[in-house]
Amino acid sequence: MPIAILDPFSGISGDMTLGALIAVGLDPDWLRALPARLGLDGVTVRIRDVDRAAITCTKVDFDIPPQPHGRHLRQIREIVARSEAPPHVQARADAAFTAIAEQEASIHGTTVDRVHLHEVGAVDAILDVLGSVWGFDLLGVTRIYCNPISVGDGYVDAAHGRLPVPAPATLRLLEGLRVVPGPPESGELVTPTGAALVRVLASGPLVGPYTPVRSGFGAGTKEFPRRANALRIILGEAEQRDGLEVEHLVQLACDLDDMTGEYLAGAADRVRAEGALDVVIIPTVMKKGRPGARIEVLCAPASAGAVERVLFRETTTTGIRRTVVERHAVPREFRSVTVAGHTIKVKVAMLADGTRRTKPEYADVERVALATGRPLRDIFLEAASEADRD
Repeated sequence: MPIAILDPFSGISGDMTLGALIAVGLDPDWLRALPARLGLDGVTVRIRDVDRAAITCTKVDFDIPPQPHGRHLRQIREIVARSEAPPHVQARADAAFTAIAEQEASIHGTTVDRVHLHEVGAVDAILDVLGSVWGFDLLGVTRIYCNPISVGDGYVDAAHGRLPVPAPATLRLLEGLRVVPGPPESGELVTPTGAALVRVLASGPLVGPYTPVRSGFGAGTKEFPRRANALRIILGEAEQRDGLEVEHLVQLACDLDDMTGEYLAGAADRVRAEGALDVVIIPTVMKKGRPGARIEVLCAPASAGAVERVLFRETTTTGIRRTVVERHAVPREFRSVTVAGHTIKVKVAMLADGTRRTKPEYADVERVALATGRPLRDIFLEAASEADRD
């Protein structure tokens, strides 16, 4: 399984992520063409090698003509929609911007629709987020992990004044992730964009062995004496046992006997939206013979805290059991195929006997069926057949 490991030993930002992606094989010309695909006239991309503490790193910069001072989330979504990125890429990019907007709205006492995103609403941040999410997808990465994040120290000057490091919104985006203060006198090392990318892309730290295949560094703007200000990305293959991939996950479970089916289903939907890998509701019998239900959630370690908070908020439970589990899974990857001029994402599982099992993503199949007027089953079969031919 192709995996990527983020190594933010000197923090993480959007431009550092793009630079590291170029360093590990993302096509520079694809990134140079991205502003035009978004309808961002006059924006150019500069990609060059720079030295950071004797390490050659890739630096990405955007030359941007005067732009509006910040944008609302609705305006950012309109720009992303113009990219013609695959739906799953747009969804993850939207999740990153939404996460930032939610934290900014909470901190400033307003709503997501009204919050005015300054730094993140800028053109470079939009390119950083969409370019990074799309870049990992183009490299065929199926899972992303993240080492402990160095957050810096001191203060940073933002649109609302001088703020402590990590900035309030950044710190909230980092909740549940492993961070390390400092190094001393480094200032801000993690931007809201960088924190949001880790939030929506990473499955926590990698537990267990892996085989590194390629690595590269994306340069930050700051230069420190005798210390590289860069983000390293490592591409590799995850551990396998008997042809199965080994994943270390968290299982959360709680029992309920005072919620109706509609509200249980709604709670499960909220948990899935928070990034749970799997959610099941199991009928059970509680004390005194009362009928009840057990909610079991499987999630990445980095998401466990956020998922747990959703369970407490959306259900009547007063206690949640947490267990670290080891999941064995067949190797799988995502591919994109074209049906009737539309892109469909297909999950391909590789079985031990060498055969493959393909499953087109339902949301994509439904979207193409609605756009073409063809039956869902026809779109499903054609997409699966296209994936089998690759």
